[in-house]
Amino acid sequence: MENPESLEEGLIAKSSLAQPNPIKITNEVGERSGLPGSDNSSATPVVVLSTLVAICGSFAHGCSVGYSSPAESGMRADLGLSVTQYSVFGSVLTFGGIIGSLVNGKIADVTGRRGAMWLSELFCIVGWLAIAFSKDVWSLYLGRFSLGIGLAIIAYVIPVYVAEITPKNIRGAFTATNQFLIMSGMSVMYLVGTIVSWRALALIAAVPCLLQVVGLFFIPESPRWLAKIGKEKELEATLQSLRGKTADISMESADIRDYTQTFEKDSKAGIFDLFQQKYAYSLSVGVGLMALQPLAGSAAIAYYASYIFAAADLLTNIGSISMAIIQLPAIGVSILLTDRFGRRPLLLASTIGMGSSLTIIALAFGLQDTHLWNDATPVLVYIGIMGFSIAYSLGMAGLPSVIMSEIFPINIKGSAGSLVILLHNCSNWIVTYTFHFMMEWSRTGTFSIFWVICAAAVAFVAFLVPETKGRTLEEIQISITKRLLK
Repeated sequence: MENPESLEEGLIAKSSLAQPNPIKITNEVGERSGLPGSDNSSATPVVVLSTLVAICGSFAHGCSVGYSSPAESGMRADLGLSVTQYSVFGSVLTFGGIIGSLVNGKIADVTGRRGAMWLSELFCIVGWLAIAFSKDVWSLYLGRFSLGIGLAIIAYVIPVYVAEITPKNIRGAFTATNQFLIMSGMSVMYLVGTIVSWRALALIAAVPCLLQVVGLFFIPESPRWLAKIGKEKELEATLQSLRGKTADISMESADIRDYTQTFEKDSKAGIFDLFQQKYAYSLSVGVGLMALQPLAGSAAIAYYASYIFAAADLLTNIGSISMAIIQLPAIGVSILLTDRFGRRPLLLASTIGMGSSLTIIALAFGLQDTHLWNDATPVLVYIGIMGFSIAYSLGMAGLPSVIMSEIFPINIKGSAGSLVILLHNCSNWIVTYTFHFMMEWSRTGTFSIFWVICAAAVAFVAFLVPETKGRTLEEIQISITKRLLK
């Protein structure tokens, strides 16, 4: 078994072979390592098309998350569902995600990134059809469970695929479009759900799944996955198509091959093999960010926004439409800023803004509980949720997935991704299942708990999360290894 020292020696040896006078590698995470083959390539038509096809799955993901909020009143009325039954319906998506998380990384490693996306959409299409034509609660559960399995695969493979095909100078922005499309899907559900039935809404949500299935025939496989399975000729051809016919890919392809071989050599990649010193930092960052994301309140607001607005005596249509409108510009700003200012500053601003908004919501429900200034509750809840939506969209919505796709070496990317998405879905399930019961216990207490978790997220980002802006995936691995040796 390799230790961090031997791994670093192998990495430095590879970079030394790539150029006569290798530039010194720095000790600080976030600084450039000066590796070759890392030119600032621009986005080619193939990269753009491949990203667009991939993020069709992200749009489908957003439709699944946003569906439960506008569908609640109609579905409960038509099928006579109780609060408990609808809580199960909302949360069974994440339970399916837990099951899918056990195999999503392995599927992506065995079938390739494109194969994993195909399989995920099969589960999603079956799930939406089951929901749309449901006659009882059990068919709803089965459809939602199938969606959860598909989304677990999507949540892992799309950011990984986009990160692996894009040049480093645009990788953050392109990977962040994953979250832009998730938020777009949620917004479409919030808007369209106010004018169509829950059955029609389910059929509409299946459309992006079909679009991705067709689009996958026209995009290439990830060059890093091709290197992982030893298909060097296909690697060269794919990388050339991604970088352009006239681009010099010799250095980049050599880097990808060399670093893949270094990490694959004598290195096991099972779930239990992750718990080694050399992977501790990457695993802590990946798991921490992805688990804190739903626990800080985002899952509750995304799944049950209508319920929260109703609890504050605010018209649900006004709140849902406002959320749909306000999220997209915010996530668009995040995409523009990701590769300019970096991941950490945006995450810090996002978590601080989320915490401030949660304070307003908790205060609003506190006033409602004491019957003091009740008229202010709807206004404060509206302001708090709008503020939370903006702050969340700026960083915590998409950047945890971006960082997850960047910090794991190729040999453990599948198993580490499975573990991270598994724990993310467990956190999601805890929030979505318990939220109604928590609100019945104490509305102020519920959002106060979310505030405490959000404060922990601020500290986590400030002290643990590395900056990965402007560096190749291979450079990131060297700096993480150097950090472990301090």
